[in-house]
Amino acid sequence: MGVQHISNGSGRQSGTWSRRGILAALGAVPAGAALAGCSSSADASAATDGKGATASVKSATKKATITVTPVSGTKKADFTTPVEVTVADGTLASVTVAGNDGSTLSGTFNDAKTTWTSAKNPYSGTKYTVTAKAQGAADETVATFTTKSPGETFVGYFTPEADSTSGVGMPVSLNFTHAVADRAAVQKAITVTAEPEVEVVGHWFSDTRLDFRPETYWASGTKITLSLDLKDVEGSDGVYGVQSKDVTFHIGRAQISTVDLSTKEMVVKRDGATYATYPVTGGDSDHTTWSGIMVISERFKQTRMESSTVGLGDEYDISDVPHAQRLTTSGTFVHGNYWASTAVFGHENTSHGCVGLHDAKGASDSSVAGYKFYDSSMLGDVVIVKNSGEKTVEASNGLNGWNLSWADWKAGSAV
Repeated sequence: MGVQHISNGSGRQSGTWSRRGILAALGAVPAGAALAGCSSSADASAATDGKGATASVKSATKKATITVTPVSGTKKADFTTPVEVTVADGTLASVTVAGNDGSTLSGTFNDAKTTWTSAKNPYSGTKYTVTAKAQGAADETVATFTTKSPGETFVGYFTPEADSTSGVGMPVSLNFTHAVADRAAVQKAITVTAEPEVEVVGHWFSDTRLDFRPETYWASGTKITLSLDLKDVEGSDGVYGVQSKDVTFHIGRAQISTVDLSTKEMVVKRDGATYATYPVTGGDSDHTTWSGIMVISERFKQTRMESSTVGLGDEYDISDVPHAQRLTTSGTFVHGNYWASTAVFGHENTSHGCVGLHDAKGASDSSVAGYKFYDSSMLGDVVIVKNSGEKTVEASNGLNGWNLSWADWKAGSAV
């Protein structure tokens, strides 16, 4: 601090101030001012440190804030995006997401554990409760939301029936109630597995039909599991699947029957050994029987057959055809025949395209070929027709995908 200069009238510095006076003048400086002048640097530093320490304490004790997406209370939340939980000013310790349908959504944290994202999207039309807790927090954050329902839906009707036992030729066939535009998305949501294990591949026959089969017939005793994870899969624009289920099927003994229409004979083999041989009649020259590998897809102890349903006008109408087993969607059957002479079977092809075996009216005579073959058969059994004079049946005409090579079958897959 400077000492005030006192000037005299001549402008010269006065010599009347003694050293003691100067000291006295210095001593008159207020104590507070002196302290401020002498310790200003140290005191300023201390004040700054004090403010910083206070800020650090506040930061350390700032409460973690958890945010859930979709926002809690949402009534029509989107079901096409994952659930996300984030935290500010902390890290996440735990997250659970539970639906009112009993389902749960698993998920993963990011490396910093500040974000949790569900591995799958939430299901439509479901109320969810999200419970999240930050590390070190005493309380949990609980949020609820409900997803909206889809506008349009589709399902896949499958063959064979759940828990049924079929022959070795039975494919797993699905027919969808709505045309599928995104075949890959739908096929990825469907898996078919076999025990013993074998490669199973899907093949699209149309926008509404998807079949699965292995390269060769199923092994006897195979257990097949169809897993449908179609719920909320968008098959086409704005149209979503609704199924989420597993079903199992079983494969029985291996029965493969070969019909040779040049010899008019059917040879039935069971597990590789000849089981039976029957005389038959096939389609005449104007109504030849399809050639190729066919699979029994329906069975009727008795059924009506009417020619108008297969484009043949009024040529026949038989109300009680015995032991009829369907081979094609277009109307080919292997069935019993009681109206033709017994001399026909094994000697002439006289039918309108079906394979006929001698039978009795009423379908109750166990001694005739029609009864015996029907009694020994099941859905999924293979019937091979050769030397019929007709071309090979289309693979899509019935459950007859075995007429495609493995390469052609796999080419029909969308994944």
